[in-house]
Amino acid sequence: MPKKKKGDLKSDLAKLSELADWFEKREVADIEDGLKKIKEAGDIIKRSNIRLKEIENEFEEIKDEIEKDLKR
Repeated sequence: MPKKKKGDLKSDLAKLSELADWFEKREVADIEDGLKKIKEAGDIIKRSNIRLKEIENEFEEIKDEIEKDLKR
C-alpha cells in the first residue's frame, strides 16, 4: 500500500469508516478479502497514530511559545 502524504488524517479516518462498513454489510466475508482489509486498516491506524502524535507535539510547541511570551 502506498504511503499517504503527511496530514491526511481526515481521509484516513473516512477510509477506516469505509472499511468498518464493508465488514458490517457482509453476512459472510471472503477470508482473503477480509485479511487485506484488516491489514489496510492496521496501516491506516499506525499512520494516524503517528500523525496524531505530531499534532500533539505542535500544540505543545505553540503552548510553550505562548507561555514564554507571557512571561516576558
